[in-house]
Amino acid sequence: MIWATRGRDWGFRFLLDAGLSDPLPSYERAFGDVGDATTAWRRGDGHVALRIEDPLGRRDSAGRVIPHEFVIFGDLAGVVDSVGDGLLEVWPLVSERYSGIWNTSNPFIG
Repeated sequence: MIWATRGRDWGFRFLLDAGLSDPLPSYERAFGDVGDATTAWRRGDGHVALRIEDPLGRRDSAGRVIPHEFVIFGDLAGVVDSVGDGLLEVWPLVSERYSGIWNTSNPFIG
């Protein structure tokens, strides 16, 4: 899974890279025609693109709601058929990690 987001004081970056040396091309293909909607779901060839607003309403230091963008592969992609499914199936996989880093200056989660 690829996961891109921002924190309170750090800009948009990849926190999970699906084991890719450069996740940007896969991310760009997945979100290429999704647009700027605050939430989005799109099934592609072998993946799902998912964008959700932070479920706890966290905002960055500029006051913007924080988005979480995922490119989901494999079996998990098969069960995420909507933004709602993403909240139920994907968010629990990252929520604890994000809670621990969103308000730090270094988002490295190893």
